[in-house]
Amino acid sequence: MTNAVLLNNVDHRALRVVTERSAALGDDQWFALTFPLEFRALQGQYPIFFQKDARTGNFFPLALLGLQPGENLFLNEHGWDSSYIPLAIRREPFLIGRQHHVEDGVQKSRRVIHIDLDNPRVNRVRGEALFLEYGGNTTYLDQVADMLEAVHQGIEQGEKFVRTLQVHGLLEPFTLEVTLNNGETNQLKGFYTINEERLKGLDAGDLQELHEAGFLEAIYMVMASQSQMRRLIDEKNRRLAAH
Repeated sequence: MTNAVLLNNVDHRALRVVTERSAALGDDQWFALTFPLEFRALQGQYPIFFQKDARTGNFFPLALLGLQPGENLFLNEHGWDSSYIPLAIRREPFLIGRQHHVEDGVQKSRRVIHIDLDNPRVNRVRGEALFLEYGGNTTYLDQVADMLEAVHQGIEQGEKFVRTLQVHGLLEPFTLEVTLNNGETNQLKGFYTINEERLKGLDAGDLQELHEAGFLEAIYMVMASQSQMRRLIDEKNRRLAAH
């Protein structure tokens, strides 16, 4: 559960946010929501797959961080062992909210920043300050605002991307069984990937449509990223051997 409230420089002037990375701070997640705008930064480090929301039936892309729930193989005693952290992880404990207002007699809404007061990163002792002494935003909070805007734009683009994949029949389910060096088996179920045979069968018009939408590159980024499964498996084997 979250305790998300509208961020303001009166009630929250003394709040700070810890930006270190650890399981205690909620980073022990085995996947992170992502979107095509982020694929280029992700694909050299994380495998990208898709999952189906059981409640809505909608698909969404994700960066896989571990081989089982609660396991983040990029997280160690020194922090996050990767040069790029997915935006869905980095934006914690902030969320995008909507604030309604009337302008010239017309009901409108604008995006605003919410903060989860129950998030373990939020405190009044250490970490990054949110507001300056006289109420202005700190550089850190400005960076958070930019990050949330990127997430908002990315999610909108991601929804269009997924719909386009479905129209062309380019998503297919798969099950991956990973046998580790100690004989332990991890089975990944409920994930989807790009149907490469279907992609090869698209005609020139379909491919041009994907290219013009910027989605053809994203598709190839997803396919290229899946070689990073080897990195996850090797790290899992290394940790098991160390213990």
